[in-house]
Amino acid sequence: MSVTGMPVTGVPVTGVPVTGVPVTGVPVTETVHAAGGLVDGLLLPWPDADGEPFWQYALRGELRVQACADCGLRRFPPRPSCPRCHSFADTWQPTSGRGRIWSFVIAHPPLLPAYAARAPYPVAVVELDDDPAIRLVGTLTPSIRQPDAPWNAVPVSRLRIGAPVQAVYQILTPGVAVPRWALTSP
Repeated sequence: MSVTGMPVTGVPVTGVPVTGVPVTGVPVTETVHAAGGLVDGLLLPWPDADGEPFWQYALRGELRVQACADCGLRRFPPRPSCPRCHSFADTWQPTSGRGRIWSFVIAHPPLLPAYAARAPYPVAVVELDDDPAIRLVGTLTPSIRQPDAPWNAVPVSRLRIGAPVQAVYQILTPGVAVPRWALTSP
């Protein structure tokens, strides 16, 4: 559903449709609080007022970043004022969703139980092609057509610094989608 309550099928920046994404207009924060901050033992994002739009756009399959409405500086994570000009005015700019692996690690126990059950799995820091100063962290998936692939589905042999990736979205629970990174080259 859209934020107005009308049905919608989102098309993420990957061009792969996100179907069944419940964009209900209910703040992600309320969904997370109602779930107790966990789903299947996994921690859900806990957005504040500045970060809420990021998660609402994620539900639509869009990777957007906060930008200063006065000087144009893009920033992530979201925050109340611009670090350059100190303006409190902001906008949310779309990105291509493309980036490159800037760094990665293979997660191994000890981890929280739900994470340990998925280990070992790669976690990447991705710098966006649109603005290399913006970096996001997430799990990897072997292809844009597999946003729900197991976290350990990417072989370590495919990982390298500089590898191109594309944002895709995994629905953790109705009302909460998280970006993951799909490798776009063999």
